Amino acid sequence: MKKTLVVFAHPYLEHSNSNVELINFYVRHQHFTLRDLYEEYPDFHIAAFRERKKLKNYDRFIFQFPIIWFGMPPLLRLWIDEVFDRNWLNEGEENPLENKEVYIVVTTGGKERSFSKEGTYQYTIDELISGLIVSLKVFKANIKDIVIVYEANKLSKKEIILQKQKFAKLLDQ
Repeated sequence: MKKTLVVFAHPYLEHSNSNVELINFYVRHQHFTLRDLYEEYPDFHIAAFRERKKLKNYDRFIFQFPIIWFGMPPLLRLWIDEVFDRNWLNEGEENPLENKEVYIVVTTGGKERSFSKEGTYQYTIDELISGLIVSLKVFKANIKDIVIVYEANKLSKKEIILQKQKFAKLLDQ
């Protein structure tokens, strides 16, 4: 099993049953390390050097977060800005993301049709999180899948369990 780091950012976790259930999945499996950025950095002072050092220990990464005002949560954006290092692109430097599997898990309260060119917001989720996608591609990460959970705040317990099972199956491939 691949050693996996989950970079999780949700500023209002107490209001998100779907995210709580999904992170419980990670906590129950020994090959997953959950890093809750809002727990670890409530003051937004990120220890970038320490974070970079930790990234080297993992084979796979999962970035999980809700869409907040049509983008990533601010602490996740800051974490990426401070932790991702342009020096990784220099010859001879170790790039901890290069060729590593990455999954992106996004939750939103909105309907799928709202996040389309013809929908209410006229932007897709991929467009709204394009900063993360481009950053990962620049660092040569292997983005395996982007999982989007629409209407996450309205899912029944059974629907949440089905989402977890679907995601677990995806990770086992």
